[in-house]
Amino acid sequence: MVEKIPAFDRNGLLPMGDYDVSLFDLRGSVLCCGPDDRQAYPNWDSAWRVWLVEQLAIMAQQLWQVGVESIFVDGSFVEDKDHPNDIDGYFVCDRDEFVSGRLVAALNRLDPQKVWTWDHSLRRAYPGYPKKQLPMWHVYRVELYPHFSGLGSGIRDARGNELEFPAAFRQCRRDGKPKGIIRLLKATGS
Repeated sequence: MVEKIPAFDRNGLLPMGDYDVSLFDLRGSVLCCGPDDRQAYPNWDSAWRVWLVEQLAIMAQQLWQVGVESIFVDGSFVEDKDHPNDIDGYFVCDRDEFVSGRLVAALNRLDPQKVWTWDHSLRRAYPGYPKKQLPMWHVYRVELYPHFSGLGSGIRDARGNELEFPAAFRQCRRDGKPKGIIRLLKATGS
């Protein structure tokens, strides 16, 4: 197990902080391999978690190819959930590239499924899930959202204020407890 990512805290969360790791390191971390105490996690689904990282790798490579450097990974994937539904995250991009549509067009030129969109009208239901999912989720089981200063996430704090992704993704959605986040590092062999 790679020590760049620490064990889960007593709340079952990645401890507070930003953890810079490559995809290679992520595959060998506690997030994929599971906690040391296997008796406490008899149903830990390492194969599923590694598969999710492989799907994330496809999308990260596309983002890196169009010049996006900062990609952050979060959601239940950074919690002690045996079988997270997916990987959530965000990436930092240029506002003008996003608003103009150039970023989405460039990403969809790279992706054979053309999944790069955040258009709510394109969300589709998935059996057993209460909310409709984006096309990228249906193909990769990963949802990565664009972020630039001033763009809200749709996630609200305890006072009802909308948070931007950097703040929203550094807290547990169910109870607001602070948690860590993964920043993917571009590396050869990823």
